[in-house]
Amino acid sequence: MKTVIYGQDDKVVAWVGERIDEDDFGKAVGIGLEEDEGLIAGVVFNLYTGPSICMHVAATPGRRWMTRDFLYRSFAYPFLQLNCNRITGLVREDNLDAQRFDEHLGFKREGLMRKAASDGTNFILYGMLKEECRWLEIKR
Repeated sequence: MKTVIYGQDDKVVAWVGERIDEDDFGKAVGIGLEEDEGLIAGVVFNLYTGPSICMHVAATPGRRWMTRDFLYRSFAYPFLQLNCNRITGLVREDNLDAQRFDEHLGFKREGLMRKAASDGTNFILYGMLKEECRWLEIKR
C-alpha cells in the first residue's frame, strides 16, 4: 500500500538529495510516497519567496509511484496551501529523461542557465504557473 508522508522533511529531503546529487537544499520541505519497504518517491520544495518556489523530484525507476493522488498533493502544496503563482524547476541539459518528465507534467521551458552546474553543465529553467497546472483539477 502506498502512503503519502508529510512532516518528515529530513528523511524525504535526504532521500531526494541522494538521488539528484544535491547535498544542500537550504530550508526545505519534503513530501514523500512510501510503499512497503520505504520511500519510492519524494518531492522537495525550497527557495520559497511567497509568489514562487522551487521543486525537485526523485523516484525509484518505473511509474508505479506516479499516482494521480501523489501528483495532486505535490502540486496542491505550493499552489493551494502556499498560494504560489509559480513553481520553478532546474534540469541538467544532459538529462533528457528529466526534461521529458518535466514537460509531461506541464512545465514550460523558459530559459537556459549557462554553466550553472558544478561540473559546468547548463541547466534548463522550467516553470509552471498555477493556472497551467492540470493536476489540481484531478479529483482524488
